[in-house]
Amino acid sequence: MNPSSRGNVLILALGQALMLSAIVLSMTLAAILGAMLAPDKGLATLPVAAMVIGTAVASLPAGMLMRRFGRRPGFLIGALLGIGGSLLCAFALHQSDFAVFVVGHVLLGSYQGFANYYRFAAVEAAGSDHAGKAISLVVAGGVVAAFLGPQIGLWGRDWIAGELFVGAYLAQAGLSLAALLLLTRLSLPKVATVHAGTPRPLRVLLRQPDLRVAIFGAATGYAVMIMVMTATPLAILGCGLPGSNVTPVIQWHVVGMFAPSFFTGALIERYGAPRIMQAGFVLLLGNVVLALSGVEFLHFLSALVLLGVGWNFAFIGGTALLTRTYQPAERLKVQAVNEFAVFGFAALATLSAGWLYDRFGWSTLNLSVIPILLAALIASIVIERRLHRVVAPA
Repeated sequence: MNPSSRGNVLILALGQALMLSAIVLSMTLAAILGAMLAPDKGLATLPVAAMVIGTAVASLPAGMLMRRFGRRPGFLIGALLGIGGSLLCAFALHQSDFAVFVVGHVLLGSYQGFANYYRFAAVEAAGSDHAGKAISLVVAGGVVAAFLGPQIGLWGRDWIAGELFVGAYLAQAGLSLAALLLLTRLSLPKVATVHAGTPRPLRVLLRQPDLRVAIFGAATGYAVMIMVMTATPLAILGCGLPGSNVTPVIQWHVVGMFAPSFFTGALIERYGAPRIMQAGFVLLLGNVVLALSGVEFLHFLSALVLLGVGWNFAFIGGTALLTRTYQPAERLKVQAVNEFAVFGFAALATLSAGWLYDRFGWSTLNLSVIPILLAALIASIVIERRLHRVVAPA
């Protein structure tokens, strides 16, 4: 990569770190605060689900806006949504208003919906030959979030006397403001200026088996990860463990999600995206085994670390495979469909997390993900063999 490309990728990685710090802060606190504010304990995970729904809903308009005006204006709008969502959540906590708290998380999710295009912008900055490494470097920004997000949640708990966690959400707004200022320095060409050729209709694009597997694999990895992670703070408290255990479990889970990104790109270049996706699904199945083996602190900690690493391989592998299924003129269309599918599926999983845990318990929630993980594993094996046949010499 040339110096300009490296500079853009670095800005996107830092922006990712700030955005994910804000999101991880909410992931750490939202279910617990939701249980305090909600009229029904089964609705405790609704704020987290609202955040994922916001991500899914924002994905399509974000893609259309960036197609017309370019990446940077879209990213700046996303950061503004993050600031607004954080301030609204702080106000909701001040008022003890569950509905407003949920709406604030919709806006935070919308911020993520715009920011999820960072990894695609990194591919455009670095070039397709460095796609895996560029995606990995941007996603690796989440390593910072693993420590910064939960720690701000702890620090901000009592910053304002008598206003539990209001300070944490005000600090979250500060993270989004810092991202906004950073992204003003991003220098990317308008997407329209790099289009070439005539785009194929979406129905034709979706007939590609590798595109369908890329979307299905990334969606499965994300949905399983977020459903289990969302329910974990409730399970830790429900098993009688102290609330202080939640923060380190979530922190090391997020480390597991993003630390492998420093080498996932190299693994993809060496072994191919489908094989890395397969490794991810096997690790996610391993998480289920660990989660069912006990309910002590170390069980939660080790299971959530494995959950994070499995997500990393499945999600980055799926994204890398996706980038090989479209032409330049088609990329925003395909990326928008991918983001909507991945986060729409994740939203359904998050909505079901609180209900499954409240009605059936921790074990059933973990067992419920096995069939879809097996389906995704089989699909990635089939597509690897198909791609191998395509490139094999006659």
